[in-house]
Amino acid sequence: MAGESTDVTDEPLTPGARDSGDEPRYPRPPVTLEEAEWVWRELAGEAMRAGAKPETARLAVITGLVRATGARYGDLLRMRVEDLDLGPDAARAGEGTATVRHGKHQAVRRHRLTPDVVILLRHWMAVREELAAELEGSVPRALLLTVHHTHDNGTTVSSGLPITRQGLVLSWRRFVHRTNARYGATRPPLPTRFEQVRRAWTEAAAAGGS
Repeated sequence: MAGESTDVTDEPLTPGARDSGDEPRYPRPPVTLEEAEWVWRELAGEAMRAGAKPETARLAVITGLVRATGARYGDLLRMRVEDLDLGPDAARAGEGTATVRHGKHQAVRRHRLTPDVVILLRHWMAVREELAAELEGSVPRALLLTVHHTHDNGTTVSSGLPITRQGLVLSWRRFVHRTNARYGATRPPLPTRFEQVRRAWTEAAAAGGS
């Protein structure tokens, strides 16, 4: 289950910020643990299907890491390839570990990774090498890379570069809109803030450890 973290919330409430009805915009309640687990299963399954998009693989990795470590977006952006121990490449996938620097004080914690997360991470490692193949020089050491060519002030920026916080936000929202449209009225809509999913795991972990 998820570990603890000391970072601030992903989208803190600014003074006086309110939705209609004078209810605080944030923090919003987490989804249920059952719902968070559904998100994990859905993304993990999609990511390993033939022809899956790199963005899906990356989002599955993000979800698996958050589920295992409780990491926030800022913690994930600090992660490097060398922070992972996935075991020998030729070996059958087993448990691994991830070192995460949590929060504004970057408290270092080492977390256990289950074999299903290790399999996803190994898949992502191959994907990220392909994404960065056209870059000049060596592949960035950041774990999470961009999967699309983007535009910055009129300049085309190649894929394979370290992703930004905004990139993580937009990637999750694209998945939410696509999934909500796909399932329609057959299931509750997913929230556009990933923090509401993350907190389902961290609160369950805290309750289990109390």
